[in-house]
Amino acid sequence: MSTGPVQAQPASKGASSHGRAVLTRFMVFSVATTIALMALWTQVSPWLSYPVAVLSDIVLNQTAPMWVRSVEVQPGQMLVKTAVEVVIPNSGGRKAAAILPADPGRLAYGFPILLALLLASWAIMRRPGLVQRALVGYVLLLPTQTFSLVMFVLMNLAAGAQYDTRALRVDPWQIEAIVFGSQVATLVLPALMPVLIWLWLDRKFFNDVIVHGWKQSLEAKKQSGASEGANG
Repeated sequence: MSTGPVQAQPASKGASSHGRAVLTRFMVFSVATTIALMALWTQVSPWLSYPVAVLSDIVLNQTAPMWVRSVEVQPGQMLVKTAVEVVIPNSGGRKAAAILPADPGRLAYGFPILLALLLASWAIMRRPGLVQRALVGYVLLLPTQTFSLVMFVLMNLAAGAQYDTRALRVDPWQIEAIVFGSQVATLVLPALMPVLIWLWLDRKFFNDVIVHGWKQSLEAKKQSGASEGANG
């Protein structure tokens, strides 16, 4: 009778070890791929982030026409000419209309993160449709990246005007909303959204490999604890 639990224990340990090995492979591969793709992103971001700049141009002109005069968009750069006058540094208090440069690629780095996660899961599961999922993910990231770039520009404009509600012609709560929104848009969303989109695009891999491996590990720990209690 005592041989039953002894024979079952190596099987559970083997399943748990296999699950941990798969998770470790996924984590190592995704981190290494992210680093490599980030290096590549510095070279291709002027073109891949160009749609973000175009969409930000439209949003800025629609939502802040009292501030924005014109927006010049080029690969790798967006130049926002505003109607808000700010103090020129070291000019004795002279003012001029603020001109705000921005690099769309600096806030669109979520795509290489998403691509690294997709490649890592594909390397383990070999699920077809990798290119299609990457293209869908790229499109799904555009709204968030546009929001991040718009809030970055508005935050720089508010800071350039020294958060002066009179110069900006807004209420104090609107300044606070810009400050809070820019923190979320530039610090949280660029890294969070690619993970959430990956969880949706690769939900089968997440459920079959990540969640299943985690459950196997928990079951193995319970069985190990029960076995140690029985032996004790």
